[in-house]
Amino acid sequence: MDQDTSPSQVARYHELLRAMTPAQKAAATASLCIAARQMAMAGLRQRHPGASEDELRARLFVRLYGRADAIRVLGDVPDDAV
Repeated sequence: MDQDTSPSQVARYHELLRAMTPAQKAAATASLCIAARQMAMAGLRQRHPGASEDELRARLFVRLYGRADAIRVLGDVPDDAV
């Protein structure tokens, strides 16, 4: 948390985290990962409006795992994917 969050709110946040069961923490983590992936795909769709879903997935793969791995796994990725 940054300087814009009060110490009491940071303490409350940590208290809530400590109160969560491992299953609740895993579910929260999974939700955050899904949300992050959806936001990344939305950004890619905005930057590449004519791209197919396969191309968008390839671009996301490059962002997550790097160009070399994307080529190794997918075979073909857009030249400008970063």
